[in-house]
Amino acid sequence: MFKRVLVANRGEVAVRVIRTLHELDVEAVAVYSTADEDALHVRLADRAVCIGPPQATESYLRIPSLIAAATTTACEAVHPGWGFLAENPAFVAACADNDLVFVGPSAEVMARMGDKVQAKAEMRAADVPVVPGTEGTTTLDEARDAAEEAGYPVLLKAAAGGGGKGMRLVGERSDLDAAFTTAALEAEAAFGDGSLYLEKAVSPARHVEIQVLADGEGGVLTLGERECSIQRRHQKLIEESPSPALSPDRREEMEAAAERACETIGYRNAGTFEFLLGADGAFYFIELNARLQVEHPVTELVTGIDIVREQLRIAAGERLARTGRAERRGHAIEVRLNAEDPARGFVPSPGRITRFRPPLGPGIRLDTHVEEGTAVPPHYDSLLGKLIVWDESRPEAIARALRALGELQLDGVPTTRALAIDVLRSEGFANGRYSTEYLAEAAAALPALTGS
Repeated sequence: MFKRVLVANRGEVAVRVIRTLHELDVEAVAVYSTADEDALHVRLADRAVCIGPPQATESYLRIPSLIAAATTTACEAVHPGWGFLAENPAFVAACADNDLVFVGPSAEVMARMGDKVQAKAEMRAADVPVVPGTEGTTTLDEARDAAEEAGYPVLLKAAAGGGGKGMRLVGERSDLDAAFTTAALEAEAAFGDGSLYLEKAVSPARHVEIQVLADGEGGVLTLGERECSIQRRHQKLIEESPSPALSPDRREEMEAAAERACETIGYRNAGTFEFLLGADGAFYFIELNARLQVEHPVTELVTGIDIVREQLRIAAGERLARTGRAERRGHAIEVRLNAEDPARGFVPSPGRITRFRPPLGPGIRLDTHVEEGTAVPPHYDSLLGKLIVWDESRPEAIARALRALGELQLDGVPTTRALAIDVLRSEGFANGRYSTEYLAEAAAALPALTGS
């Protein structure tokens, strides 16, 4: 195992990784911008290095600064967390050039999987179902032909990125040209690449993902699925495992597909294969997130496996202790707590936390970097933390989540807490038959969205 690891991130994920490093008796080196000088992750780390001003492009996204922080503190490895440079092949290559172990897949695999068109081609080779559409990037003329063949509605997607950027749903032929231009401009602004591809829009659909661990030596462990269909603008808000939509047979098909994919592409470390699940039970590959996911605690609670610990062990050259399918027990639900105002279109809400009291009791976990007095800067993602609960059954887990949200005090800025309570209390969530369109369809019945 390593002696010292740089945590190339901030906020909740930096706190999460530092805690596991300390459990492994590994020194943690934090990095911070001047906006985060007093942040919890800085105080928890054994050492901390200032890497620049508040703007992410001048600090957390600046590769030379991160490499310098790692080398000057004699780190052996770098854990990227999620976001920022976690899926940047150039950062992975820079680590390798400086004899630093990157806790994740290789730069080559990351680059291939980051290219959504290339990733789909490799999934086809692994006999993993993909959504019908163009087999590569498309011109507007080609998109018109492909849309006619697939049938409307269709989705235009950025080839170079994800997270909803450069994505447009097109319901009719007359809307395609304008949507193509807008999506290409957005993709160029977000990723420096305006290339698009087209897919058939599977609707209604659910967003279900498979968590994997792979040691790069042929060992693959699948850890079941996470249901991530409660979303706003393609950003997840509530996740759960197991999915109420999957039968045992369908679950095995999806896990087997993820396992084949790992073997085919030579994947190493933790990763998540994201799928769309149609109303008919058919599933289609969307993308591979070649990193730790925000919602990984859901899987940890149902499997008992510390995914960050396994990431570090694999990066240190260890083989997986077990392969195949991880055992699971009970039901877990995660609620993301964002500094956003749902009644105002989820506008980010920076400010200062004036009161914070976490919920306690059995089966409750709160991953956060927040304390009373914590400043929520406008420069970064709005995620304040995640409330994760576990219980023996789904109804019991829902009840526990509601109790925990009721106990939670998080004041000073608008948050998504009240919306989560509305969703968990709704019949649409309770019956488990929701889709990615849930928030749009149920908006009028959710007080937190209407401001009532």
